[in-house]
Amino acid sequence: MEKMLVFGHKSPDTDTICSAIVMSDFQKKLGKEVKAVRLGELNKETKFALNYFGFEAPELISKIEEGQEVILVDHNEFSQSVDGIEKAKIKMVVDHHRICDFNTAEPLYYRAEPVGCTNTILLKMYKENGFEIDKKLAGLMLSAIISDTLLLKSPTKTDEDEKAIKELAQITGVDYNSYGLEMLKAGTDLSDYTAEELIALDCKKCDLKDKKAKVAQVNTADITEMMKRKADFEVAMEKDIKTNGLDIFVFVITDILESNSQAIVLGESTEIFEKGFGKKLEDNTAFLPGVVSRKKQILPVLQENA
Repeated sequence: MEKMLVFGHKSPDTDTICSAIVMSDFQKKLGKEVKAVRLGELNKETKFALNYFGFEAPELISKIEEGQEVILVDHNEFSQSVDGIEKAKIKMVVDHHRICDFNTAEPLYYRAEPVGCTNTILLKMYKENGFEIDKKLAGLMLSAIISDTLLLKSPTKTDEDEKAIKELAQITGVDYNSYGLEMLKAGTDLSDYTAEELIALDCKKCDLKDKKAKVAQVNTADITEMMKRKADFEVAMEKDIKTNGLDIFVFVITDILESNSQAIVLGESTEIFEKGFGKKLEDNTAFLPGVVSRKKQILPVLQENA
């Protein structure tokens, strides 16, 4: 029998990769034949977490065949999923994002909670089923929550995420503050990425009513240094806009230490951004003090003002 595939979204981040591995372990404990896979290349933060806790990266896939049984984690929008998802048999979804552009032909198990990270939900599922979490797996879950909540500094963080981090840190035996800062800093080393790779590293497609958009984000410890590559980013963004017929492309550079962001915005519908944030773009850029979350502070603003 063909194994059920478990995967997160394209342009995978740490939560997406760790969620696939953790959900695969969870399903195996239930006696299911499953396999964790990924839909894109790993970023350095995720590589750090996998190496630290001794895990191999899931196999990379680009499409699935009709009728393939799948479990989606950390996403539900088909535009963010694998090619062929429309014809797959979706058996389960565990997610912490809005529900959008999602439908299935058959009933399924769907669990979505308004928390900061998918692994916060997965931790609940382990506990509800009485499943033990070993130190290595707890390390992955801890890494995911640290990543998605920026070490509990993001506005997406909930009390449940904070409780989960402390519980998982106790299982793993690491100081979550020192480990978390080390992991986040590992993800800010972007020197060997091309501009094209950086705008695609953590990029999500979204529809703003009748407008096609992409919102990409990278974390750094030095916005000024990153902005030295602004011209290269703009060239890469313009190419992507033309290739994919986008109306707006927002590239957000987030300082994880100061909790601020710099946005580069291109396209024919940049007024959506200007209206939403009440800022006039200057040379295609705008500074966003206190903005660190794409899910909670950027996407909703764009959607409300499209």
